[in-house]
Amino acid sequence: MKIKLILLCVLLALSLSISACTGKQVSLEIPCDEFMKDQHFTWEVEVNTGDSVVVTLCSNPTTGFQWPELAQIDNQNALKQTDHKYEPPDEENIVGGAGQEVWTFKALNKGTTTVSMEYSRPGEGGEKVHWTFVATITVE
Repeated sequence: MKIKLILLCVLLALSLSISACTGKQVSLEIPCDEFMKDQHFTWEVEVNTGDSVVVTLCSNPTTGFQWPELAQIDNQNALKQTDHKYEPPDEENIVGGAGQEVWTFKALNKGTTTVSMEYSRPGEGGEKVHWTFVATITVE
């Protein structure tokens, strides 16, 4: 009887942890062609607690321009950044080709937050705010 009770508790805990980790993923990708048409993008999205938000933006570090590794998040109680990576161009041996940067965020608690990033040349004399991205994310 005691073993059955322990097994039941383990199965209940396992099922609760699996259901807590099964949030959906909401994605947005903005290629270079779109940034050439409009240098400033805004996005509004609603997600649920536990969902992931993935933002993929055109990036070409060979130009000296770069996005920040850490996005600016106004309400870190609602959303946190969990990952950032650069993905090189698909084609092999393309010198100077544009790749993309990918940020992953996790919806933590109900609330609204703004995520913002600027694509610019850092350093003294560098061109500032070439492209911008601002997302308003509401966590339900």
